[in-house]
Amino acid sequence: MADELMLEIVTPEKLAFSGKVEEVTVPGSEGEFGVLRGHASLLSSIQIGELSYTKDNKKVCYAVDTGYAEVLSSKVTILVEGAERSDMIDKDLARKAKADAEARLAKMAKEDQDYEKVKAAVTRAEMRLRVAEKG
Repeated sequence: MADELMLEIVTPEKLAFSGKVEEVTVPGSEGEFGVLRGHASLLSSIQIGELSYTKDNKKVCYAVDTGYAEVLSSKVTILVEGAERSDMIDKDLARKAKADAEARLAKMAKEDQDYEKVKAAVTRAEMRLRVAEKG
């Protein structure tokens, strides 16, 4: 299809996805943005959130960690610390991770050097659960 766009989702461990898609929605640090073929080139940081793409009129969702997106007119490269497809997320494990992180956070002072790290773990677990429901 002439209006397809190449998407690559890359983590430190693996190539999570590589293929042609119709559109991509990215959780940018300045807000969510969509990309279609022919989009203006840009670089953006990515926040913990839901990344999705449409292929053959079917939407596929990933829970992604922080990272970067490079958008070119016919290719989007996503470089993130972690990416899990919605149907591959273990909901029980995500619930446990959320509970553990919330328990740790409740015992910490905001001034603690690990406070933001644990807070991000709560956010990550919540996002994984939200995206898992779409699988």
